[in-house]
Order: sequence, then structure tokens, then C-alpha cells
Amino acid sequence: MSQGRKPLLLVLVLALLLVATNAVVFAQAPEQTIKVGIMGPFTGPAASIGQEQLNWAKLAVADFNAATGWNVELVEGDTQIDPAIAVTIAEALISDPEIYAVVGPAGSQEVEAVAAAFVDARLAHISGSATRPSLTTSGFDTFFRTVPTDAAQGPTDGNFLAYELGVTKLFVIDDQTSYAVGLADEASAAFEAAGGEILGRESVTQEDTDFSSLATVIGASGAEAVFFPGQIASQGALLARAFAEQGIEVILFGADGFFSVDDFIAGAAGTTEGAYVSAFAPDIHDLESSADIVARYTEQYGEFGTFGPPTYAATIVALEAIQRAYEAGELSREAVRDQVAATDQELSVLGGPLAFDENGDVLDASFYIFQVQGDNFVLVPTSADEAEPEATPSS
Repeated sequence: MSQGRKPLLLVLVLALLLVATNAVVFAQAPEQTIKVGIMGPFTGPAASIGQEQLNWAKLAVADFNAATGWNVELVEGDTQIDPAIAVTIAEALISDPEIYAVVGPAGSQEVEAVAAAFVDARLAHISGSATRPSLTTSGFDTFFRTVPTDAAQGPTDGNFLAYELGVTKLFVIDDQTSYAVGLADEASAAFEAAGGEILGRESVTQEDTDFSSLATVIGASGAEAVFFPGQIASQGALLARAFAEQGIEVILFGADGFFSVDDFIAGAAGTTEGAYVSAFAPDIHDLESSADIVARYTEQYGEFGTFGPPTYAATIVALEAIQRAYEAGELSREAVRDQVAATDQELSVLGGPLAFDENGDVLDASFYIFQVQGDNFVLVPTSADEAEPEATPSS
């Protein structure tokens, strides 16, 4: 066992067993108040993603408290995926001395806006969804993430389009955020390296709701597919509707932000059928090691996609780092940051080990590609996979 820690699932099973027999004996919990912050878009255009992340963080704190006898509080900061709001939220969390770690922010553009302040405060923050590569190569030594970067996702997407789908002519869209721009750049480079041609690139804003003119431009370009790594799933649905209304037959390929049954599939009224989405986390519904956690989450909060579990993982990283610092007699923000860096879990909720490299990036992470089939996202095996696709449950 690394760091003397048991796999989370075994800890939870033991805690639940002790509770059931009324024989709970915990080590002395801290007398001082312990808080963990979380920053995410809990309202606004990306609320479906933010609420899922928030609920998984709540479950992680509840599980940790049940397993340890601690009474950690989760402090919520609604960023609405707006960097300016994220700055204000970060300042408030930093000013609270009882907060020893923060989960988030969710978006790369938010991390860029607040990372320097967290460095100054020596306050560790762990994102379950910010993927811009430069976030971990810019000296922000208090930033960590439980998902891989665009440097991995971009080539995965570009190569899948070229080699798996046989696309030779591609149109690219971004929403002007650092996440979308960076991922669009990476995927475009990989696609062109594979011999494909980029016929055009357009930028939209996250407030845009009319894609009819853009659909016309794309239809006239002769593109066989469109790559749109947006953060607002409803925008992907609106673009798909515009294609359908104009009779344009083109493959729509999105990224993590479009992995929403409600907003991208149901919200498109069938027009996203056959579309593809890449995701930075697996669908954990069928992971045996996470079955207990999945059952408890769905009972309390309902269905979920791929955004929540990496946030659960990030929250557990923060909580266990705080616990190790406390047990070592060094409960401070700096000590917690060091313990986050030393994370070495044998089994996380994502189904495998979890540790960070020297920059704060998660080790050995993979990307997954899904296709919309009916009212489900279906995992698509690549040429390196032999498994058959499995449907994820609908919301």
C-alpha cells in the first residue's frame, strides 16, 4: 500500500461495517474546523456539468467523514465558468484560514485567472476538468488535475477523425476559451499530420444561440466533419439542429463539454444521432471497483456522465492529503500541498491508480470516445481496442 493508505473502496466498506455494528472507534479527529473549497459552474450555461461535479464532491466529503469520523465542511464557490467571477471566488476561499485545499476550478480559463493567487497563498487546488497543457508548465506548483491534458486529447481526436472515421476534410470551431482554442489547435495539428485538410475555422462565444449562418458556411465548405470542443453542451445541440434544418450531412465531433445526455442528446431532439464526443474520463457505471460508490450516488443524486467522477477523485486527493498532514503534525496549507503532490493511490474511483508527475499532471491517463446512439452515449473501441461498445445509462 502506498503512503500507508488503503484503497478508498476498502476504507468505505470497513467504515460502513463498523457503523452497522455500532462499534466505531476512530482516531482522534481534529478539534479545529477543517474546510475544503470547491469552485465550479453551479449555475449558468454549464450548470449541468457544474452540478454534477458539486454532487460528486459532496459525496466524497460524506464518504471521507463516514470513514474517518472527521467533520470536514465543503465550501461552495459558483464561478458560472466566468474567469472574472472565479477570481472573486478564489479571493474569498483564500481569505478563509480554515480552508486547506480547493477542488477546481472547472475550466482552463478559470485556472489561468486564479492560479497565481493560489501559488501566493500556497493553497493547493485540484481540478477534475481543466485540461489546457500550459496550466502545469507555467510554474503554478499548487495546481494539480485528475484528468489528462489537451496534448493527449487533441491527437486522440484528430487521429480518430482521420484514421478511424476516414475524414479527409474538416471544419473546426472554438468558443474562444483557452480550453476550446487549445484543444482545437492540438486536434487540428494531429489531423493535418495524418494527411487531412482543415477547410475553415470559426470562433463563437459561449452566449451564441443562433448557428444557422455558421451551418450554412460549413455546408458550403465541403467539410465531411466538424470538430467543436465547446464547453456548453446545448450549443452542440443547436448546431446539430441547424445542420438538420438545412439538410447538411456532416459528422459532428465534440469534446468533454458536450457529454450531457440532457443538453446534447435530449436537447437536440434526435439531431445529434451519430455524433461523437471524446471524454477525459471513463464511464464508471460498469466498473466493479466503483459499484458501491455509483449505487450511492445514483440513489441520492440520479444519473451522471463523465464530469463528476474525476471531481470525486480530486476531492478525495485533497481530503487524504489534509489527513496525512494532520497525522504528521503539520496541518498547514504548505504541508497539504506537499501531501497532494505525494498522492499515490492504488485504486481511485476512476478504476485505476492515481498519482501525479512533477508538474501536477495525472500519470497514465487515457481519453475515451463515445458516439450518440439513441438516447445514450456508447463507448467506441478504437483500432487498439477489442472490446465491444457498451451503452451508458440515460439520465
